[in-house]
Amino acid sequence: MLGTESRNLHLAGRRSGRPGRRGRDWLTAIAVVAALALAHPAEAKYASFVMDADSGRVIHEINADTRNYPASLTKMMTLYLVFEALQTELWKMDTRLRISARAAQQPSSRLGLNRGDRIQVKDAILALVTKSANDVATVVAENMSGSEAAFALKMTARARELGMSQTTFRNASGLPHRAQMSTARDMGLLARALIRDFPKYYRFFSTTEFRYEGVTYANHNKLLNTYDGVDGIKTGYINASGFNLVASAHRDGHRVIAVIFGGNSPNSRNALMARLLNLGFKAIDNGPVMASAAAAANPEPATRADAAPPPAPPHAIAGREDAEAAALPKNLRWGVQVGVYSRHAQALDAARQAIEVAPEQLSLGALKVAPLKKRNGKVLHHARIEGLTKKQAYAACKSLKRRKMGCLEMKLPDGYRVAANDG
Repeated sequence: MLGTESRNLHLAGRRSGRPGRRGRDWLTAIAVVAALALAHPAEAKYASFVMDADSGRVIHEINADTRNYPASLTKMMTLYLVFEALQTELWKMDTRLRISARAAQQPSSRLGLNRGDRIQVKDAILALVTKSANDVATVVAENMSGSEAAFALKMTARARELGMSQTTFRNASGLPHRAQMSTARDMGLLARALIRDFPKYYRFFSTTEFRYEGVTYANHNKLLNTYDGVDGIKTGYINASGFNLVASAHRDGHRVIAVIFGGNSPNSRNALMARLLNLGFKAIDNGPVMASAAAAANPEPATRADAAPPPAPPHAIAGREDAEAAALPKNLRWGVQVGVYSRHAQALDAARQAIEVAPEQLSLGALKVAPLKKRNGKVLHHARIEGLTKKQAYAACKSLKRRKMGCLEMKLPDGYRVAANDG
């Protein structure tokens, strides 16, 4: 729908037979915006990643190297550089950071700082961890590097040093910028670096609330209160990213880091994160093999009252064709078929796309391309996600069909074995 000024320009162009200069400028602007929208769709792509923080072993991954908008996960790197400044004594906890007009004008989420005031480093850390304050992120950037652009260059350089090869930063907050991109794997690496390099300061990520100038701010990471062992680390959301989360949990001497990009809502993202953390601890309990996503026998989130997850049956190593296949538990003997294709690559892409569209139901399933040779010698490739509950299979097909995508629920035979994810 056109606004009043835009509508007048449009009508003026029609009356004259061609748009005037202002009208042409407006039409050009619309064309540019439309092109950018097509080049950078607002719909986020789902990605997930789980690792053993102690060994660095990857336990689970889906689209882990797909570049997405990190949103406020960006503040993890901002805090990495703050902790570095404290460790090198460039700053102290009581160092007072000056607030510029630009910082004070940053959009929500914000602390509501005023131009010319100052905020102590400790308060800045807590505001970033709990409130995810964008104005505070800009304050940190400007006081450390003179400008947010210069600070972003420093962020990207440090990312490269940490092995985050697919990450580029353009601001300190995670506010929308089409060139600010990262991956689930890179954010997992950053979380591990924060825990490893700054054990003294990592504890700030477990802060459940922060009080500043008479106002109490709760931490956006609700898993701190609902999942046994979670002690960090950061949530993130913009329209273009969906609901992101990096979480770390420590149990019985082991630590798991998990990452989600593109969640549909805070609650569904948190429930899925709990399942991924469960998967991680079960994989560690079962020794040196990597857990197949399909073999998460207990998909329900753990809570503070829960005991440690029971040992699971042997699992296969995701992505390895030579891995020993594991029989699916009785409650996971369902799957969905999302298409039949002439080429393996087409079937693989279709299965991956289905997981992106219905991550809540499919992200812990095992992606499989099943070849079927016809009488004429032609091979057709069936795109499937297996190792689901009946409820997950039917809910997934409902979501996919709503998006005009093909889907067929499948009951897998008793004793059916799945080795690994193809993708």
